[in-house]
Amino acid sequence: MGGTGQPGLRIEIAELDVDQDETVAAVLHELFVRLGGVDIVVANAGINRFTGVGKGQLADARRVIQTNVIGAIATVEAAAEHLVSRGAGQIVGISSLASLQAMPKQAAYCASKAAFSMYLDAARLELKRKNVAVTSILPGFVVTDIMPKIEKFPFAVPAAQAAREIVTLIEQRKPVGVVPAWPWKWLRPFFGHFPDSLWNKLA
Repeated sequence: MGGTGQPGLRIEIAELDVDQDETVAAVLHELFVRLGGVDIVVANAGINRFTGVGKGQLADARRVIQTNVIGAIATVEAAAEHLVSRGAGQIVGISSLASLQAMPKQAAYCASKAAFSMYLDAARLELKRKNVAVTSILPGFVVTDIMPKIEKFPFAVPAAQAAREIVTLIEQRKPVGVVPAWPWKWLRPFFGHFPDSLWNKLA
């Protein structure tokens, strides 16, 4: 399409609401047909809500789980069907370092990302023999609209920097990648073992 600045680059747009999970496969498969097939699918839809345990916020927690777990899994399922039929490809799931570390007021979000990470790990085992790679990306604190005042958190990086690092991890077909690499790549083994007081100060 014209206007992209990259000759030969083709762009197709489809409207998709992953919360309507029963529609995900049909929309994606129709898009794949229009594109003549794809090699990489990135499951990136996600939301966050500050949810307090025992605060009557079950509806908010349910929305987080629906989008981040069910919607994400529906996307990966459709992608896997397509890529297996092509005999090769790569699925990229955007999880979070929150999948490794509990944080106050983030119970639903942490649980959703832990669930998605485990799903991706299992998918990687199943799809490897089908020549389909699965990459799980674990971002740290990235300045986006997903969480207000996220810039106050340690080592928060601009979205553009995170995107560049994610592209590199995808190109390298890493099974799991942490973004930004510094310092989280080195601190990753300690996640789940940091003192509770650290996260309470940030909450």
